[in-house]
Amino acid sequence: MNSSINLPRSICLLRLSALGDVCHCIATARALQQRWPEAKLTWIVGKSEHRLVRDLPGVEFIVFDKRAGYRSFAALRRALGGRRFDVLLHAQVSLRANLLALMIRADRRIGFDRARSREGHGLVVGERIPAVAFQHQAQALREFARALDADPDAVDPAPPIRQQDRAFSLEHQPEPGRAVLISPCSSHPARNWPARRYAEAADWVIESTGRPVILVGGPSEFEIETGKRIEAAMRCTPLNLIGRDTLGQALAMLERAACLIAPDSGPVHFAAALGTPVVGLYASTWSRRSGPLGSLEHCVDRFPEACRQYLGREPEQVRWGKRIEAPGVMDLVEVEAVIERLEKVLT
Repeated sequence: MNSSINLPRSICLLRLSALGDVCHCIATARALQQRWPEAKLTWIVGKSEHRLVRDLPGVEFIVFDKRAGYRSFAALRRALGGRRFDVLLHAQVSLRANLLALMIRADRRIGFDRARSREGHGLVVGERIPAVAFQHQAQALREFARALDADPDAVDPAPPIRQQDRAFSLEHQPEPGRAVLISPCSSHPARNWPARRYAEAADWVIESTGRPVILVGGPSEFEIETGKRIEAAMRCTPLNLIGRDTLGQALAMLERAACLIAPDSGPVHFAAALGTPVVGLYASTWSRRSGPLGSLEHCVDRFPEACRQYLGREPEQVRWGKRIEAPGVMDLVEVEAVIERLEKVLT
């Protein structure tokens, strides 16, 4: 350990969203607690994302509700109460997060490297994490723990799960490690795989392996409709829980599953953190940056092909984090390739 780092008495972690990135920050929070057990850890987090981490022990959460507009900034100022932190870990580069950082008083202000900064991020930090070419987003967020001499790879990255949520999972998955879950929707529609292809993969699972397939997802009209379209296109019958579970229950379902099939979205990172294999579907984004850490070899990744087809460039030549949200890009992910990955995972 680096003895040159002074003992921090108070640490503020600023990471509001999104769910997948907040999940990545769990390892950072636990590593900081392990390395500096006497320090008070405060995490400023988004309202929706707070549901994912609220049961982490020993963390003070200040919840920021972006939907409240200017009132949310005033609420944050009141919650901070003029406090001064030893360290601010500014782990988000959005304009909103950078404006919030201006309200946080801290002796040290650590942010992203210049290559990953934007929206004035460099104006509100005094130190930066190292620049690492082609670094996975999860590892980038773990650099904030390493900046304070903590080891995020030596702690449990899994989100906490309540026992009542495990009871829900036990009801729907009486046999652990058997069901295949499909979470078909990302918050970015261009990342979604066609419903008919999910149906083909789901039918293969049921007919070829005898395993149950369970559809999971949020309560939005789009997600519910997607689940119905998958069911309608199938020969077999899945269990459709889309819109019928909470975030905590979804975590428990992922913890107990054999594997998850999903596009680039929060659930792939939840499952990976819980140790559940993920067959990730990638073409709009690159799994090398945003895939499920620990399951990258199970992903079907057609982002390189998408770069060549839609941009006329090799993937290494485009900006790190580039999204290709062209219509039909996810059609590059073939059903046969997904089934090939499933065969390896399930056997």
